[in-house]
Amino acid sequence: MARPKTKTTAQIKNDYAKKAYDDVRLQVKKGQKEIIKAHGQSVNGFINSAIDEKMERDKEGCEQSGN
Repeated sequence: MARPKTKTTAQIKNDYAKKAYDDVRLQVKKGQKEIIKAHGQSVNGFINSAIDEKMERDKEGCEQSGN
């Protein structure tokens, strides 16, 4: 009698990621990825920080202009 297949940890994590996150593909020029990593955080973390900072600046700009 065959045992029922169980999901691996990787499969469980991938299933969760599909539900919880949007996937965005990004291309940078050769060497840029290593420069970002050398900045002291992961590429993903760096990009998310940059997005958050830009959105916060835009939000502040809208509030200051009365929008």
